[in-house]
Amino acid sequence: MMQYTDIMAGDARIAGVLLHPTSLPSAKLDKDAFRWLDFMTQAGLKLWQVLPLGVPQGNLSPYQCYSAFALNPALLEDNANNSHDKNNKRYQQWLQQERYWLDDYALFMALKQRFASKAWFQWATPYKERHPQALNAFKQQNNTLIEHIRWQQYQLYTRWEEICHYAGERGIYLFGDMPIFIAHDSADVWANQKYFLLDQHGMPTVVAGVPPDYFSETGQRWGNPHYNWDAMQADGFDWWLKRLHNHLQLFDVVRIDHFRGLEAVWVINAHCETAIDGVWQKVAGEQLLQTLQQSLSNESKMIPLVAEDLGIITPEVNALREKFHLPGMSVLQFSFDGFDDNPHKPQNIKHDRIVYTGTHDNDTTKGWVQSLNSDTQHYIMHILQVDSIESITDALIMSAFNTKAQLAVVPLQDFLGLDSKARMNIPGTVDGNWQWQFNWEQITDQLMLEIKMKIKDSGRLGA
Repeated sequence: MMQYTDIMAGDARIAGVLLHPTSLPSAKLDKDAFRWLDFMTQAGLKLWQVLPLGVPQGNLSPYQCYSAFALNPALLEDNANNSHDKNNKRYQQWLQQERYWLDDYALFMALKQRFASKAWFQWATPYKERHPQALNAFKQQNNTLIEHIRWQQYQLYTRWEEICHYAGERGIYLFGDMPIFIAHDSADVWANQKYFLLDQHGMPTVVAGVPPDYFSETGQRWGNPHYNWDAMQADGFDWWLKRLHNHLQLFDVVRIDHFRGLEAVWVINAHCETAIDGVWQKVAGEQLLQTLQQSLSNESKMIPLVAEDLGIITPEVNALREKFHLPGMSVLQFSFDGFDDNPHKPQNIKHDRIVYTGTHDNDTTKGWVQSLNSDTQHYIMHILQVDSIESITDALIMSAFNTKAQLAVVPLQDFLGLDSKARMNIPGTVDGNWQWQFNWEQITDQLMLEIKMKIKDSGRLGA
């Protein structure tokens, strides 16, 4: 199978599907994942896009995780840890290879159990401040638990490697997702406090978010600590490079969520309750991408990253994306306005874009249409040249497939024609998200044939 960078550099066009593994019927990386890849093969879908695979915190958001490297243990079958063999040679090799993040993560999660799930900045001082004597004593006393956490991650990485191999044999690319920011209560912040803007108590002085936009009138206050870019650059972006290379080993291509945060970030005083009162601050993202590019082993030095460039995008952000030849994103649900230069309109979408009907943050297309007033519904019907509201979802899928974009991605919910009950996430809310699952009764031969016909008719089948 060609590298995804070949598609970025060439003129091939393919189709993919957006589906998080937790939306599989079992919500596990088990036989359902392999069965799903079989369906994709039959349907002509060449790419599987997932959300971040990390260990989510209490609200289940994959964009707020306990580690930038660890995979979610909930994705393992219940019996996957029964055969722990710490003398396994492959396991020992993997431990050495992943030690740069694994040891801190395993210790962090064991300490969270010791402190009744409290955040690390609420732990007793010797542990919060990582006093070596206290940590070494804890390791000795809790070696079995720490070893179990390591073994669990090995099982997860091994299973994902099997999925990668299975997908690759079938010519399917795996498309990962990387949140630009890290959760405050995470192994990464705890273990690398100098890389984050924290006060003497380990608390953020400023937090991340975005200003008011399409999704929220008060903006989004994510609460993540901001990076200390000066400290990171002084260390050659070591932590960032390890994170990026880790993801590029797990996936064929990776989306940088909130890419504009590599040009400038929305900085909010930690005491502010909303994201309204913030300021844009420049960061060293260009230097980071240059350093990453220099570290790549492929001859073209093309970076297999995708820039999530939705929201407030400036000429500087576009210039950064274009300098490193990174595809951007277009979402057709955003295309129905009166502005001819709208980058989401099908006629404005070029090969260096990835086009979606909607993303995990959008309503399903059917749900979105149902939420609109009748005048807007009829305007969309006119643009798409269909004569019924029920036909809009299929027409929008075909509109995406017929663009020049190198990749057209459709959430499974849209292929199934589902309404708002199947929505994955409502930005700015906490409860009720990230829980949708399909069932195999919905994945019919008829669905497979319909998808394959759409892909064939739009010239996206042969890559």
